[in-house]
Amino acid sequence: MFLGEYIHTTDAKGRVIIPAKFRAGLGERFFITKGFDKCLFVFPEREWRTIYDKVKELPMMDEDVIRFSRFFFGGAMEGDPDAQFRVMLAANLRSHAQIKKEVVSVGVSSRIEIWSKENWDAYSGASNEFDAALAEKMALLGI
Repeated sequence: MFLGEYIHTTDAKGRVIIPAKFRAGLGERFFITKGFDKCLFVFPEREWRTIYDKVKELPMMDEDVIRFSRFFFGGAMEGDPDAQFRVMLAANLRSHAQIKKEVVSVGVSSRIEIWSKENWDAYSGASNEFDAALAEKMALLGI
């Protein structure tokens, strides 16, 4: 389980460090892809396989499935950390998340999200209030 948020910087080569608290949960293999709201999603292999298996069972000629698959899998990469657990983010992923220098890694239960600090500050500032509509939807989902 991934929890918390950590601020760090990318280096000149576009590498980002995976926080120590997240490393054990990622395991040997992990995957990085475009996320929603201009962030990146990082999944341990077991979670990646679960999503892959679910998408594989969907009708492959459905326009929404095609669009999702292209977005989610087409720009993905396997994480390949160095000895300091820095990962080179592909240019398309850095561009999608608008990552320049400072990043925020956020633990979101079964995945990690990597945000540019500017985007995270804008998102978390705008959604800092837990509104009644969201609370009601979570209650309908059993949370």
